[in-house]
Amino acid sequence: MEESVNQINQVRGQFDKILFVSVLCLMLIGVFMVYSATSVVAPTRAETAAPKTDTAATSLTDLRYLKKHLASIVLGFCIMAAMYKANADLLKKAALPLLIVSVLLLIAVKMPGIGVTVNGARRWIRVMHITFQPSELAKLSMVLIMAKYLSGESFVPESVKSFVKPVVLMLGVQGMLLLQPDFGSAAIIGIITFSLLFLAGVRIKYILSLGVVLIPVVIKLIMEPYRLKRVLVFLDPWADEKKGGFQLIQSFVALGNGGIDGVGIGKSTQKLFFLPEAKTDFIFAIVGEETGLIGAAIVVLLFFTVFIRGIYIVRRLKEGFFMYTAVGLTLLISIQAVINMAVVSGLLPTKGLPLPFISYGGSSMILNAAAVGILLNLAEGEVRQESRAVERQQDSKINRRKGRIFTYAK
Repeated sequence: MEESVNQINQVRGQFDKILFVSVLCLMLIGVFMVYSATSVVAPTRAETAAPKTDTAATSLTDLRYLKKHLASIVLGFCIMAAMYKANADLLKKAALPLLIVSVLLLIAVKMPGIGVTVNGARRWIRVMHITFQPSELAKLSMVLIMAKYLSGESFVPESVKSFVKPVVLMLGVQGMLLLQPDFGSAAIIGIITFSLLFLAGVRIKYILSLGVVLIPVVIKLIMEPYRLKRVLVFLDPWADEKKGGFQLIQSFVALGNGGIDGVGIGKSTQKLFFLPEAKTDFIFAIVGEETGLIGAAIVVLLFFTVFIRGIYIVRRLKEGFFMYTAVGLTLLISIQAVINMAVVSGLLPTKGLPLPFISYGGSSMILNAAAVGILLNLAEGEVRQESRAVERQQDSKINRRKGRIFTYAK
């Protein structure tokens, strides 16, 4: 009896502290970087930011972005805790409703009075004073619906029909994202979909054949004027250093200024109206400038740790849906991080993707926190089942003993 109780306690004590601490460290780094990138404003900007009667109008410090970022982290932690405590079996039931909601929100983005346009892209929905980016929810819902489909009895890896169904769904979601336009999110959904199909045992020739068919489509998308310009800037940013190549060049300058140990927290010069999107897509450049190669390497190591812990969780899972979900969520976080850092370093053309847990942006923070909560939940999933089995065994023994007592009493 005592041995079984100890077994239950030991099973319940399983918690992936390394994953949680790594994500916590990334969030903490994000707080410092968002504060550094947004807190200092020019005097002329401060004077016009508020009425003249406001004594804070001439202040050189602006904490609005930091406060919003902290609020996103708090909400993210609440959702992470909810996902961690939730019954993991409910994820399979929620997969289809979440996908439907995501599609409806992607449609709503294009509706007048609902969608919000920023820098020529219509990717956000505004509800009162709150903005939300549906593409983030679409990524999560695609992972869940793919995991549900691939673990279902109707999926046959050798069947062409089983391969075509998820591809058609993927292309439909990607089409809605490209209308915004959001090429980065569409690319991530494509990478995750094909990765999961490959891991599920789909024949390589199916994937390669589709890749060949889609080559003209990809070329057509790249030949769009603004995308083609990004590719040309990627190849030679100094050919248009005052316009198209300005952002990438300023990112190089920031990383170069950082050197080995950085210029110091809060001492970045590139954030002062030199580097566009310093608080979102190019925040890794500020990390490199203020903390140097050492700080940038720590961020890379933390993301690598998140990836390794995700793979470790996958290896422990036995049920198909949970395994595919863990793989998809691990790839979702890792791919976004790799693409963002590659763009900032000039290894990929510019994409509008935030750096998970570090960039300013509530939608990204909340959905990535939810993904981590699910991973933490799945990390204990198999163990919790063993715990419940032990508890049922103990209840059965207790009931049998009670039965004997009642028998003797008679």
